[in-house]
Amino acid sequence: MAAELGPRAMFVAGGTDLLPKLKRRQFEIDTLIGLDFLPRQIHNGSHDYVIDAGVTLHDASRHEQVIRNFAGYAQASGLVSSPPLRNAGTIGGNLCVDTRCNYYDMTYEWRKAAGFCMKKDGDICLVAPSSPRCWAVSSTDTAPMAMALDGIVTLVGPDGERELPVSSLYRDDGIQYMAKQPSEVVTALRLEAKPNTRSAYVKLRRRGSIDFPIAGAAAAAQFDGATVTGCRIVLSAVASHPLEASAAEAFLKGKRLEPGTIAEAAEIAAKPARPLDNADLSHFWRKRMVRVVVEQALARISDQTAGLDG
Repeated sequence: MAAELGPRAMFVAGGTDLLPKLKRRQFEIDTLIGLDFLPRQIHNGSHDYVIDAGVTLHDASRHEQVIRNFAGYAQASGLVSSPPLRNAGTIGGNLCVDTRCNYYDMTYEWRKAAGFCMKKDGDICLVAPSSPRCWAVSSTDTAPMAMALDGIVTLVGPDGERELPVSSLYRDDGIQYMAKQPSEVVTALRLEAKPNTRSAYVKLRRRGSIDFPIAGAAAAAQFDGATVTGCRIVLSAVASHPLEASAAEAFLKGKRLEPGTIAEAAEIAAKPARPLDNADLSHFWRKRMVRVVVEQALARISDQTAGLDG
């Protein structure tokens, strides 16, 4: 159906992001293709876990095995929006959630008065008028954490089924932000349970519930004793895609997560973040807070590793 209808149709699972945007006329379509028929189970194999895309964020955040093996992913799932919306929103939907911007996520009347933006009905980016591209920000909580855990997504479309690393699912573009085909459906997320791996997710937002992130840090690290042998740090809400802090990852390899090391790694991780004035609160302040959320995420992992030396 999606292939036949093209831009006239969209998929809907929980609808927690899509339906408000339809009300604001951010999307103009004539068909919704429901995904309620997708499985909603969490399957565990010998080394990996497959989370069906229809699993709700609430269930993912409360699942005993997910908490035990992928603490950061459970934390990220449990920090999306509010309890009622986590009961409806799905893990597949949060991986695919639309990019956001203060000039885009407004009513039709507001956007018309402001002159529209290139993401919908206009031809310039109101955040950066001289830029040829849209700078709306990635606002998914679970995608950065799934990336940090080396997650793999299953996509199903008219041409069959394929797998893709979560890190390859996104483009650095506020409009064409997903690398999957429009007619493809995310049907599952696969996470591998690796020994001596610890993870954490820290989210910054104005309120303690409901709000999208204005800065966030997903971190996962592998250990030999108390020494980091591998690490991935992915930032949320500071770019049009989940942004990996590669330099900080390289810095941490071979080191212990001690306070001074954590602080230096957080400083390095914050450098590639380029928040713009298109989300809640000042972008200058959000830039400073990136270091703080990375430091907090790494400190949580450090707390989890207490006793690894035996």
